[in-house]
Amino acid sequence: MFLSLLSGCSAADMLNFTVPRTGYTLTKDIPYGTLPRQKLDIYTPDTPDASGAVVVFFYGGSWQSGSKDIYRFVGQALASRGYTVVVPDYRLFPEVRYPVFLEDCAQATVWINNHAHEYNANPENIFLAGHSAGGYNAMSLALNDTYLKKAGYDAHKIRGAIGLAGPYDFLPFTDPAIIDIFSTASDNATQPITYAGASKPPLLLLHGDADDEVGLKNSNNLAAKQKGFGSHVEQVIYPGVGHYGIIMSLSGLFRSKAPVLDAMDAFISKHSKQ
Repeated sequence: MFLSLLSGCSAADMLNFTVPRTGYTLTKDIPYGTLPRQKLDIYTPDTPDASGAVVVFFYGGSWQSGSKDIYRFVGQALASRGYTVVVPDYRLFPEVRYPVFLEDCAQATVWINNHAHEYNANPENIFLAGHSAGGYNAMSLALNDTYLKKAGYDAHKIRGAIGLAGPYDFLPFTDPAIIDIFSTASDNATQPITYAGASKPPLLLLHGDADDEVGLKNSNNLAAKQKGFGSHVEQVIYPGVGHYGIIMSLSGLFRSKAPVLDAMDAFISKHSKQ
């Protein structure tokens, strides 16, 4: 059911039909670049949190599919806690391969940094977040400062990164499409865990122990490696929650499945500059 909701447009439309339209303003299709998929949506809360925190949320889809239009339920959920939410589209395979989608994600992050004040948000409190492949994107930007630096942003300014069931340590590649997507670099260079180390932004790693799409070892391994460097990392494992259940729990319809929104809210509040 969770998979069909995320992959089927009509099912996603039905889900988003249940999402409140009040409490926030949705501004759609703002260009952060010149290409068709370089656009983003912004959810501006009616009552912003005092920190003015911004969450840049990257969706999943195996770097091959996805649309920001499906994720109103994510934008509404976080906006209901007072956070400005940015959901960008980014280029996908087969149009591009690694690391171009990361470069797009970095460009979207720099755009909101430069325009945050226009949305009553604080550029000093930017958090990266994502589910599945989007979690990979968020952790890649947070741990490997190459992409944000290239886009003209100091990666050390990121206040924290949140991954929901992300693949951070998923070698060896076995799927032919994934092999092709990441064929432009050495295997180890493509893995977020490779860039773990000291002086990285705080991390929040959320995962269900019933995830049969992205193994729990991805979060376990990254958490252990970051802790070994003395870096701040928090990990929450949800019993009985699968790969799609963890993201769907942000929706009001499925929020009883796991307190993911509460965990994200607490992490953002803890690490925001006041």
